[in-house]
Amino acid sequence: MVRVPHHDSFFLGGLTKGRFLTIEMTFILLGLLMTDKKFSNQTAVITGAGQGIGFEIARQMAFNGASILINDINEELVKKAAERINSEGGNCIALAGDAADINFIQQMVDAAVQHFGKLTIAIANAGITLFGDFLTYPSESLQSVMNLNLQGSFFLAQKAARQIIKQQSGGSILFMSSVTGHQAHKNLAAYGMTKAALEMLAKSLVVELSPYHITVNTVAPGATLTERTLEDADYKNTWSRITPMGRPATVEDVASAALFLVSPDAGHITGQNLIVDGGWTAVSTSPY
Repeated sequence: MVRVPHHDSFFLGGLTKGRFLTIEMTFILLGLLMTDKKFSNQTAVITGAGQGIGFEIARQMAFNGASILINDINEELVKKAAERINSEGGNCIALAGDAADINFIQQMVDAAVQHFGKLTIAIANAGITLFGDFLTYPSESLQSVMNLNLQGSFFLAQKAARQIIKQQSGGSILFMSSVTGHQAHKNLAAYGMTKAALEMLAKSLVVELSPYHITVNTVAPGATLTERTLEDADYKNTWSRITPMGRPATVEDVASAALFLVSPDAGHITGQNLIVDGGWTAVSTSPY
């Protein structure tokens, strides 16, 4: 039998110190480590995931073993997003609809459970940004922002939490906040108000949901390069100039933070907010 001597720098040393590994055992352990995926046996619902940050969160979670239901208001967009994730080896279904509609939110939860057998993670990523001067801001715009950003997030958390409690499985809920919930931003009074409210909602739900082993956190992206923001030809240069780290965030930057907060690594973190802005809120240089 061939044996491989252990030394302290060998990365499996913690398992084998003072012993020998057979070649067969070495390859078995290496295989287990390489195939271990952080989100195996997890099921997530992610709203607003047809593109941008939501899509990247879904793509990374699927790559790491999760089964995903993604949602977007645009049916063609969300179907193509699911097809791409599945073509990369993921397990993803798409459900188009209004993430602010309470009845539809329940449909998403039910569809995830019916298709995958359970629900353990809910990410309320869908949101709307409607710029406007406070003194002339129309009530229709305020209601649109409130309905999707707050009502949609609140009731996704509620419906998901009920399912997780029913399963007795524990789980994670994540809200998508923004740096505008921390720093005033011109023409975004309504939007910033909703994002600050989501962070308070996460803190409040610690009291409600911790007994059921459900964590609730928020991610607050700063300027981020997405399909939408890149429609502004000056966006990247402007935010590269005023961001301490010298560039806006990428969707990968924000997705990595989101994945951490809903992963087992963050199992004892709840009621917290993680800002992903390259240091912008530390200086808050105006883009105007």
